[in-house]
Amino acid sequence: MSDPKTILITGATRGLGKALAVRFAAEGHTIIGCGRDQNALESLRDELGPRHLFDAVDVVDDDAVAGWAAKVIAEKGAPDILLNNAALINKRAPLWEVPADEMSKVVDVNIKGVVNVIRHFTPAMIERGSGVILNLSSGWGQFGAPEVAPYCATKFAIEGMTQAMAQELPKGMAAIPLSPGIIHTEMLDQAFGEAASQHWTPEDWIEVAAPFILGLGPEQNGESIRIPDA
Repeated sequence: MSDPKTILITGATRGLGKALAVRFAAEGHTIIGCGRDQNALESLRDELGPRHLFDAVDVVDDDAVAGWAAKVIAEKGAPDILLNNAALINKRAPLWEVPADEMSKVVDVNIKGVVNVIRHFTPAMIERGSGVILNLSSGWGQFGAPEVAPYCATKFAIEGMTQAMAQELPKGMAAIPLSPGIIHTEMLDQAFGEAASQHWTPEDWIEVAAPFILGLGPEQNGESIRIPDA
């Protein structure tokens, strides 16, 4: 096992976030997680034990993220790995048919929510002089796809924003746009329907993804990376 790390995961109550939280906890790492489903958070607390912290936080609410960060840093210190996983996808539709409020929700979570978490946790990581920030991207952050234009737009933004941030960090740290590949999650069900079942489950994906993520470091700062074989 690698040295125990403190790993922060947003959107930790389902899909890839939950799979990562469970796997990393089983390997002896300390998990800091957030989500909006209180029942799911309580279930994770019961499953993984009191060493880990799980809080109800809406990443779109900057004040809430600030309070959460202050609590986490006071209790556990700055995270070694910050994994911005929380995201939404729009209901499939041509761009001109996407309602304004739905567009706003996707942008708010997928871009502003990521920045809010970075804003309040990165200074403590910089002060310590180490840490890896992984912003989950997508293949749709590098090429467009019909009827998911809002989601594509946000993932293109994650790619550019993370590469810019990588140039701002001090040596010894990394910001990496990380594409998880195509995984059968609730989000993929929404995007692909029945065809989603043809892809990896989170349980299969985690066998490759978990050790790969733990191996990322300053050498990969600013690189756009995809989980291999996913």
